[in-house]
Amino acid sequence: MPKTPVVDRALDAAAYWDAVIRRDPAYDGRFFFGVLTTGVFCRPSCPARRPLRKNVRFYSDASQAERDGLRACLRCRPLAAVNRDPNAERVRKICRFIEAHAADVDNAELSLDRLALRAGLSRFHFQRSFQAIVGVSPKQYVEGCRVNLLKDNLRRSQDVTAAIYDAGYGSASRVYERADTRLGMTPKQYRDGGSNLIITYTTVESPAGMIMIGATDRGICFVQFGKNREELLRLLEAEYPAALLEAMRDPAPPVFRQWIAALGAHLAGRQPHLDLPLDIRATAFQMRVWNYLQSIPYGETRSYSQVAEGIGRPSATRAVANACGRNTVAILIPCHRVIRGTGELGGYRWGIEKKRSILQAETASLQADASGRNS
Repeated sequence: MPKTPVVDRALDAAAYWDAVIRRDPAYDGRFFFGVLTTGVFCRPSCPARRPLRKNVRFYSDASQAERDGLRACLRCRPLAAVNRDPNAERVRKICRFIEAHAADVDNAELSLDRLALRAGLSRFHFQRSFQAIVGVSPKQYVEGCRVNLLKDNLRRSQDVTAAIYDAGYGSASRVYERADTRLGMTPKQYRDGGSNLIITYTTVESPAGMIMIGATDRGICFVQFGKNREELLRLLEAEYPAALLEAMRDPAPPVFRQWIAALGAHLAGRQPHLDLPLDIRATAFQMRVWNYLQSIPYGETRSYSQVAEGIGRPSATRAVANACGRNTVAILIPCHRVIRGTGELGGYRWGIEKKRSILQAETASLQADASGRNS
């Protein structure tokens, strides 16, 4: 049985979560937050991407987090002394000023030059100190405050346009331009090689061979087959060259162990249906293809042309094949179930023999299940 996290009930969870959302350096040293899905704990101002609230626990000191089996984040280094920067107090005051005036549309006082003047620092030193202490640029901090205001306004107001302007945006178009950057791994993050992502990975033997599983705080982002750990790690590094990659500790967090067990059971034919959280982003077309692939029943196949017709693009057979080839989460997005119209297996990112063995295992599992029901 996994042990229950040692959570300090005296902590003000709502206030501390708000501090994590704002990456508030004023709270550094006052508490730590642990991310159960990645097995790390951080300081509130950690510049890494914010985790989902349901995966977070708060601790009043590092020893509590370590007793839960969490390790210190390599990005924010929570065990190091905080606030060594001599400008930390100035930056804190600027953060409070930004929060108080973020709703002011086109406020000149929020420009980099005026904020630096208010802090009593040169433009260059202010920018550098702010980034080092807070983890984001002043402009990004202003934007983050406005997003938080917008969310609050939308919860209270039925008028979306009014909520947008009340949050300090000069036009609605500026909000919609940024809308897709507020959820999951954005296309830009993927384009930038996983910038600001922490990916925890492990390599396990499965009924279909060695696989590596990589996950962010939101879900699984990488499942691939390979000959050995070194080859798989090179593939992960090539897929997310700018991400911070951390080997999964042993034993892995309970959630990660559940994901591994479910994937192994699926490949062994004991769990036909998989429903694990994914953290992937792609083009709209790729997502349509991948969503369709996840609807193909266990043990069945579809041709590339059938998939194209299924997504309403009958002439896009070649593009469907390309989308299958771009899949980075084997099995969870079952591109192995797509074959040629002639019945030939067609291509597979991890080799034809691997595709054949997985399909044969699924068919054998269904036959064994049917035989057991009829006996």
